Amino acid sequence: MRIVSGTLRGRTVKAVPGKKTRPTLDKVKESVFNALGQYFTGGIGLDLYAGSGNLGIEAISRGLDSCVFIDRDFLAHQVIKDNIKTLNIESQCEIFKMDSFKALTMLSNKKYQFDYVFLDPPYQKQKINEVLTKLEDYDLLNDEATIIVECLKESELLVKYKGLQLEKEYIYGITKISIYKKCGDRIE
Repeated sequence: MRIVSGTLRGRTVKAVPGKKTRPTLDKVKESVFNALGQYFTGGIGLDLYAGSGNLGIEAISRGLDSCVFIDRDFLAHQVIKDNIKTLNIESQCEIFKMDSFKALTMLSNKKYQFDYVFLDPPYQKQKINEVLTKLEDYDLLNDEATIIVECLKESELLVKYKGLQLEKEYIYGITKISIYKKCGDRIE
């Protein structure tokens, strides 16, 4: 895998060995970032179900100030650490080896708020609806936050989750990318 654009363009990122983790394809990753506007002018990201850290690292390369990486898998945690060390971006990254729902509780307790959230859970264990609801319930999103969801194209996602509104959707083979924005009017 490689970094597609930005300050780290062309650098490689190690993948997690084995078949438990499915890396985002470069083509899909490039399309996601094109939809987001190519580059960031700062901000804080959350790469939940981070795997190798591919999406969060790409976002840092494109101008995100920092990113929190969450994955409960030991090998994934080690690969993320190796990748950010190799790329010399440790000062911009925090890594937690824990379950996603426990991580959301911990991040809420520490008063984190994010501008960008990348959700790329394993296809067979997707709980996207619950995660999107918790992001709102736990006040983990800044006022104009963007959430990027990668899931199976058959996944049924709502158009609205409380204060989140579906903005765009793209299909790439078996993969669906859904982009949500935080909106002003909360729906309970």
